[in-house]
Amino acid sequence: MNFALMLFLATVLTGGVALADKVYFAKGRAADAREPWWIEYPKSFFPVLLIVFLLRSFLAEPFKIPSSSMRPTLEVGDFILVNKFAYGLRLPIVEQKIVPISDPRRGDVVVFRYPLNPSQDFIKRVIGTPGDTVVYKDKRLTVNGTPWPQKSDGSYSYLEGLRFETMLQFSENVDSGQGSKEHAAAADPTMPSVSPGQVRAFPGRENCDYNLDGSGFTCKVPAGHYFVMGDNRDRSDDSRYWGFVPDDHLRGRAFFVWFNWDDISSLAFKRVGTGIR
Repeated sequence: MNFALMLFLATVLTGGVALADKVYFAKGRAADAREPWWIEYPKSFFPVLLIVFLLRSFLAEPFKIPSSSMRPTLEVGDFILVNKFAYGLRLPIVEQKIVPISDPRRGDVVVFRYPLNPSQDFIKRVIGTPGDTVVYKDKRLTVNGTPWPQKSDGSYSYLEGLRFETMLQFSENVDSGQGSKEHAAAADPTMPSVSPGQVRAFPGRENCDYNLDGSGFTCKVPAGHYFVMGDNRDRSDDSRYWGFVPDDHLRGRAFFVWFNWDDISSLAFKRVGTGIR
């Protein structure tokens, strides 16, 4: 059972107790009598739960980064906020869009339900939007025939379990469709652009053509879907391997890092309070 459903049920339960007390129990209770605990506690919690439920459902929802797939943009342990109305208002729990607002653009960092296991949330960067042709060749992206320029930015190192990883870091310019945006990314020069043997069967697989030598691929993004990749290109399980993200799987756009324990405990304060590019 997911947290959103648990929060919804708790809100309904406490709200039901508060309503029952107002229309029935309170009438039979003396004016100076204290409310029983099973009425007092739910009535106290109900407004708080209702506010939290509405905020999480329609404004901003917190998420914690569990893996290194979005380094150097997002680090393990980052607590982020996700804009829930950026792409449209959706019904809570069922995530059905009821009011369209805008569409994801190339370069957006999005949280979505993992197509192979919708109970699990993933976070990646949008590379291709519906109708786009995405080419990834020798660690470089081209979308609709337009290359995304890269500029070397030294190396990027981090500890992964007991293993010390060092990647080549670079900045990448995204053609968002409404101007260019820049973000940081990393790649391992010893790894292929894609490992064909790890590609699963997925809906729309016929839209993709993989080079057998692992040097790259070409994918045509179908209508109503998005192609996403992690910024830590060679440590990311993404659309290269499991396919496209349907629009109805989108949870929202990540926009803010609000907490990271390592950042605070080290007194660095380099991540907390920063926007997500």
